[in-house]
Amino acid sequence: MNLSNPDFNPAQFQRQDSLSGLGRIKPELYKQRSIDAEDGRRTDSCGRLHFILKFDFDLDQLIVKIHKAQDLPAKDFSGTSDPYVKIYLLPDRKNKHQTKVHRKTLNPVFDEVFLFPVAYAELSNRKLHFSVYDFDRFSRHDLIGQVVVDNFLDLADFPRETKLCRDIQYVTSVRTTFCSKFCYHHSYNYLTTKGHS
Repeated sequence: MNLSNPDFNPAQFQRQDSLSGLGRIKPELYKQRSIDAEDGRRTDSCGRLHFILKFDFDLDQLIVKIHKAQDLPAKDFSGTSDPYVKIYLLPDRKNKHQTKVHRKTLNPVFDEVFLFPVAYAELSNRKLHFSVYDFDRFSRHDLIGQVVVDNFLDLADFPRETKLCRDIQYVTSVRTTFCSKFCYHHSYNYLTTKGHS
């Protein structure tokens, strides 16, 4: 554009530009989606986990059926995940269960049942801990998130069969290294020496 051209009228150019809108930056097109909820709080949900709890008084055991997970975040380059779930009845970490891995899905249907031997009176001191992972063949599996259920006795239908759906909560880190020799595990509140997992 030649500004020294006598036919050029800057006022006319500015008027045409405002009418057409060409060449103008529109900030609304560049707004990033917020990770905050509408009420201003961070949304830490990584999907939902559907499961069923029931207590068997004859055998003194908690029955846990993991039905399905929904709307999991994609952890693989393909835009999917390879999810599976680990279950603990805390504080006992020796007796754990794990579902099968479901390949390339964000909505796996597990339909697997697990049994935890425990006295009914002890349930008030126990927490059921679900950890949802993305399986990775060549590196450490990615933790997608977790669900923690406590206060079993306060659930409306429990000890009868109780269907539950809980948000899977995002976990920033399973452990953080304080120094070269010790690691603090956020989820489990204890220290270990380096190299212990």
